[in-house]
Amino acid sequence: MRTVGVEEELLLVSATTGEPLAVSSAVLAAAAAGGGEESDGVFEKELHQEQVEFATRPLSDIGELRAEIVRWRAEAARHAKVAGARVAALATSPLPVEPSRNLGRRYRWMAEQFALTTQEQLTCGCHVHVAVESDEEGVAVLDRIRPWLPLLSAISGNSPFWDGQDSGYSSYRSRVWNRLPSAGPYEPFGSAEGYHECVRDMLATGVLRDKGMIYFDARLSHNYPTVEIRVADVCLEPDTTVLVATLARGLVETAARAWRAGEPLARIPVGLLRLASWRAARSGLQGPLLHPRTMSETPAEVALDALLEHTDEALGATGDRAGAHRAVADLKERGGGARRQRDLRDSGCDLAEVVRECARITVGDDG
Repeated sequence: MRTVGVEEELLLVSATTGEPLAVSSAVLAAAAAGGGEESDGVFEKELHQEQVEFATRPLSDIGELRAEIVRWRAEAARHAKVAGARVAALATSPLPVEPSRNLGRRYRWMAEQFALTTQEQLTCGCHVHVAVESDEEGVAVLDRIRPWLPLLSAISGNSPFWDGQDSGYSSYRSRVWNRLPSAGPYEPFGSAEGYHECVRDMLATGVLRDKGMIYFDARLSHNYPTVEIRVADVCLEPDTTVLVATLARGLVETAARAWRAGEPLARIPVGLLRLASWRAARSGLQGPLLHPRTMSETPAEVALDALLEHTDEALGATGDRAGAHRAVADLKERGGGARRQRDLRDSGCDLAEVVRECARITVGDDG
């Protein structure tokens, strides 16, 4: 059974005003001082001081993965409290903010190279790592999961607000993120050598500093033997993160089986994938979405059912079929993070109250 691991980026916010706070250094210091040996390497800084990241271990059992996500969210909240802040699983700040960049040579290079794009990149994503046996298998997976990735973006959409106003999008984070020159959908690579040649050519231009700036929607990890799927917003609720991870593993296994069986690749042009990505970001679970097989508009429910059907055998093999179907049914009924944020706003909450409520939901205090 393939292992799966998750990285989540969380906003650090004021418990009173809901505004992002530039306290990541203090939060990481608290984690280092009071986290214990098990938390070594779990928490890391990100581009801006208003956010912190944690990473789970690679795990085979989805229930154990959920437990780790819940645990590290709670630990992040505990360390943030020491710094006078709370954590909120929000992919963008609903309130206006002027982000403070973290120190470091790499972040300084990014600020000089990408200018305002770097300054505005206070966005929080969720990255899913799924184990692969080799780079060759990994690239075969990358080539085959491309049309399905926008559905993970739709499922995870959790960034409706930007700079104090409703963006009109379910995932505005993805629109901000895709301003970076290497971000977004990609053409098929064909082989591991084709992938590595593409990366070498991109780095040779001088536009990018290192392999970490290859921001494809999915890529080979340069640190682990995994495919890293990078399209998701950080999800408001842990169960949505678990669903994204479950479906990501199902997509990887389904693609690997198709490659081993010699099934032909669906050669969908990258231009259509960009439209599918935009449609998912705009509509989210409200739909419409572009169907991964036909690239034609279809209700969100139909697209999600197609995803479950596509990954059915893989989900069955890992014992995740029933859980995935329940989670998708729940999302169809209640909506995801973007809808929940808007529902709070529409119920009379101002954006500061929306942030505070989301901070409670983040750590399971939904009362």
